[in-house]
Amino acid sequence: MDLLSIEHVSKQYTNHKALDDVSLTIPKGSIFGLLGPNGAGKTTLIRILTRITAPDTGRVLFNGHALSPEDIFRIGYLPEERGLYKKMKVGEQALFFARLKGISRHDALMRLKEWFERFGIEEWWNKKVDELSKGMAQKVQFITTVLHEPELLIFDEPFSGFDPINAKVLQDEILRLHKKGATIIFSTHNMASVEELCDHIALINKSHNILSGQTEEIRRRHGANIFEVQFRGDEERLTENLTRFGEILPSEEESFGELHTLKFHVERNEDLKTVIARTNDLVELRSFREIIPSMNDIFIRAVNGKL
Repeated sequence: MDLLSIEHVSKQYTNHKALDDVSLTIPKGSIFGLLGPNGAGKTTLIRILTRITAPDTGRVLFNGHALSPEDIFRIGYLPEERGLYKKMKVGEQALFFARLKGISRHDALMRLKEWFERFGIEEWWNKKVDELSKGMAQKVQFITTVLHEPELLIFDEPFSGFDPINAKVLQDEILRLHKKGATIIFSTHNMASVEELCDHIALINKSHNILSGQTEEIRRRHGANIFEVQFRGDEERLTENLTRFGEILPSEEESFGELHTLKFHVERNEDLKTVIARTNDLVELRSFREIIPSMNDIFIRAVNGKL
């Protein structure tokens, strides 16, 4: 069952079309990666999902009905632009946000105490926000985002600004909330996080949804004829000869000493034997293996129109 259904949504700002006939579904209980380069339309879509703005055309369904003001109490949104009132005390502000989300003072205090202890920030309750480090302030805002236990959580670059240890703490808490039944949307540029966490993705580019589905299925679908070559010899000469048969892809593997690594997409199946033979003739071939592309490979190829 789908928690969200986005149907033919478009949004225009003066001379800029932020979204153009975008349709996608977000399954209930999924961890969904909302991907795309800067300016692609992701933030506009999130603002529509949270009713900050409305679409010009199209509609959004939440649990099968048109998204309504009441549904906002079932959504938690952590924007990339953090927003806490710097002169307020931390506890006072957290309590203020909890009350805005319809939680009684008694319940809010109990939940906040539990979350502050979990994150180890109890001693900051009576401190002013401007005394907090950036990471500490982000923890407070994360708590205010999830405190009302929403059905849908939307995180915009949630790990930005965190050191690896605190990023892991935050990731574990997000996964714990998911296990309790929350549907998660990540808007991120971090492809490693996408591969590790997301079971579904959508790629927005130039205001359009150009790719969506289950993460592993997308990797398999777009994994045909991608090979990693390890060799000794003239890398520039090999690259010049192979580009007529396909596309050189960015490689995460570093070259060590005289041993080079190249990632390559062969466009036509019938060219594969020729590519292997040509590589063997031009350099000392050490290995030639087919690989499943990373989400980073797919992201770059899709944005560049090469899928």
